[in-house]
Amino acid sequence: MIFNWFKKKHNLEDFPGFWQEYENSFEEKLPEDTGDIRFVVFDTETTGFDFEKDRILSIGAVVVRNKSIEVKDNFEVYLDQEKFNPETVKIHGIIQNEKFDKLSEMEALQKFLQYIENSVLVAHHARFDVKMVNKALSRHGLPKLKNKVLDTSVLYKKTRISTNLIDRDRVYSLDEIAEAYNIDMTDRHTASGDAYITAIVFIKVLSRLGSEKISSLRKLYRF
Repeated sequence: MIFNWFKKKHNLEDFPGFWQEYENSFEEKLPEDTGDIRFVVFDTETTGFDFEKDRILSIGAVVVRNKSIEVKDNFEVYLDQEKFNPETVKIHGIIQNEKFDKLSEMEALQKFLQYIENSVLVAHHARFDVKMVNKALSRHGLPKLKNKVLDTSVLYKKTRISTNLIDRDRVYSLDEIAEAYNIDMTDRHTASGDAYITAIVFIKVLSRLGSEKISSLRKLYRF
C-alpha cells in the first residue's frame, strides 16, 4: 500500500540547507525496476502513541536492495527528549538517563533526512512512524516527508488474500508475522532491531507476492 502525503507548496530557500538537499534528492527519479530501488526500512521508538504529546526516543533503519539487506548501510540515533513516559520503558527499554550519546530532535531529523534522501520508506504500521516523524518536523517548521511509503502489515495481508487465509479486518502485529515466518525476535522493541525484523518480513513478503507482481515500481505501487 502506498500513502500519498499532502505536500504544501513552499519556497525552498526558506528552509535550512539540509532540507534543501533532501528535497533536491527527489530531482533524481527512482529506478523503475524494484531490484534497483533503495528501500529504507525504518522504525521509531516513542514515549507513547499520542501524536501531539509523545516524542520519538530513537530511530533505526536499514537498507534493502534487490531483496537483500545491506547490513553495513544502517542507521540508528537516540534523541534527547524532555518528555518521558516511564510506562513505556517496559516496551522499548530506553531509560531516561541512559548512558549513550543522544542528539537533539533537530540533529536527529537532519541525519535521518540525509540518510533516507529519496528512498522508498518501508515500515510496519507505517502511518504511525511516518506521522511521528512528520510531527517532529513540524515542530521545527519543516514540511512533511516527501518519500513514497510501503507498509509491511498491508503487504502481508496481500499474501494471505492470495491463499484465502485472511481476516480482512484483522491487524497483524510484527510479532505475529515474525512468528509465522520463523524470524528471530531477539532485538524486538529496539528501533534498529525492529527495523531489521521488518526488513526480513519485507523480503519474505516480496518473495511470496511473486516476481511478476513486483517486477516494476509501478506494479508494486498499484498492488
